Amino acid sequence: MKKLLLIALPVTLLFSCQQKETLPDTFPMKVAKAYGFENLDQVNSISYSWNVQRDSVNVFTRNWTWNIKENTVDYVGQDTSYSYSLAAETMPPADQGFINDKYWAMMPFQLAWDTGYTFETTENVSSPIKGLNTTKLTIVYGSGDGYTPGDAYDLYVDEDYKLREWVFRRGNGAEGRPTTWENEQKVGPLTFITEHRNAEGNRTLWISDIEVK
Repeated sequence: MKKLLLIALPVTLLFSCQQKETLPDTFPMKVAKAYGFENLDQVNSISYSWNVQRDSVNVFTRNWTWNIKENTVDYVGQDTSYSYSLAAETMPPADQGFINDKYWAMMPFQLAWDTGYTFETTENVSSPIKGLNTTKLTIVYGSGDGYTPGDAYDLYVDEDYKLREWVFRRGNGAEGRPTTWENEQKVGPLTFITEHRNAEGNRTLWISDIEVK
């Protein structure tokens, strides 16, 4: 894996407009709803560019279109482009990037889509970078399927159920790297967070060119 802000993440459930009717009104679901999860049945596809700052000059970009109802993905990288089905028995190398990038672009929705994780909440916790008063939502994935099972996230959520910072902890380790979640952008019926900064205040990763159809 390239030495970037890449995070290989568990395999997500496929989108289903029925999920919002069957999932309980848990704290993770409230976060998903704050970003428009209940409107996903209106969406056919989501396109976006995932960008990471490799160094002071170079930016690495991947472009995605997730055709939700067709269950396919269109990928455009620096050297190649192709489409593939999420129902295929064998996934192409780009699929690991797709899963990673989708968590950065749509983490609130993953809280509703995903199964196989446990969670707990702790109120009145200061976020690690800005010291905001938040509810800490800790998500721990199980050891089943996925690219890196057993990973954990500490999500720092405000009173409006909006994600303000997170810490990713590989393999549920004790230490992780905090990152901000900044700059809301409403596109169609959905809301996205488009910018992420590290503890030093440097923009390290961002989502751009978002289209919802």
